[in-house]
Amino acid sequence: MLGEEDALNGQNRPSPDSGDQDHDSGLVAYGGDLDPGRLIRAYRLGMFPWYNEAPILWWSPDPRCVIFPEKFRASRSLRKSIRKYAYRFTVDDAFDRVIRNCARPSLGPDATWIHEEMINAYSELHEMGYAHSVETWMNQELVGGLYGLAIGRVFFGESMFSINTDASKAALAHLTEQLTAHDYVLVDCQVTSGHLLSMGAEELSRDRFMRILRQADAAAIPGLWVREPASEVEAP
Repeated sequence: MLGEEDALNGQNRPSPDSGDQDHDSGLVAYGGDLDPGRLIRAYRLGMFPWYNEAPILWWSPDPRCVIFPEKFRASRSLRKSIRKYAYRFTVDDAFDRVIRNCARPSLGPDATWIHEEMINAYSELHEMGYAHSVETWMNQELVGGLYGLAIGRVFFGESMFSINTDASKAALAHLTEQLTAHDYVLVDCQVTSGHLLSMGAEELSRDRFMRILRQADAAAIPGLWVREPASEVEAP
């Protein structure tokens, strides 16, 4: 298991392929810190941090919930909501507001894992060009959004929030549309949920997920990301 030393460096780094893991929960390592380099290496190894108090816990679920961007399904009700509320979308225009909205305890008991240490770490990754947000607006009000990391040709989704009908789903719809246009191969949703499955998500074995992840990373154009010049796109 990952100790307090820099175990994500060198030959002793943990791997989802190793036998030293809790197969039932997906916990594969613990310890370390949220250094940007460590986080990027972890995601490339199929792991992500998820914890409330130290030590940091690193996870690689099996099966893994993913969306192939071109397979995203916008339901009739979602399309209706986008039209009804005249949603519009921006990319990376309000990263701090999105991540802090995702962290609000009022959005659910699981929101509390996005504590200040996590916010600071992903904000630094945002400044480095790895972490990104998609915002959903109704008039001038931020009503939903999501954030995650773009590494290689994979978007690793972290969290989303909504304070108006279908606003987070609308952000995901916009994200998958843009990722499809830019030849991304996968959205990592991490853990399965019914609403993700209803939008076209599917479960992959850890082995298949890791194969796709390695291929997508190897085929990547460094620094590729989706951002419109004006950073604003009207809803379809």
